Amino acid sequence: MSNILIKPLITEKMSLDTERNNSYGFVVADGANKIEIKKSVESAYGVTVTSVRTVRVDGKARQRYTKTGVVRGRTNGYKKAIVSLADGQTIDFYDNI
Repeated sequence: MSNILIKPLITEKMSLDTERNNSYGFVVADGANKIEIKKSVESAYGVTVTSVRTVRVDGKARQRYTKTGVVRGRTNGYKKAIVSLADGQTIDFYDNI
């Protein structure tokens, strides 16, 4: 169950969502379902999860110009989970730094 949560998403958009809706974002394993994600977050952080939303994020096409010509590539895709917590509960990502 520990390999389901890969890392938390700490972005400006997720911070606003956390303040408004008490929702937190995580990058999760590709094969993880909502029930596994819920159990993993509850056991890792000791909170009560009310809902889980998932989305597959496709990789973006990138290119850069170098001396040898144009280098084209693609970033990796990932699965994102947005987890809503019960009222009054929070997750502090910065407590163990």
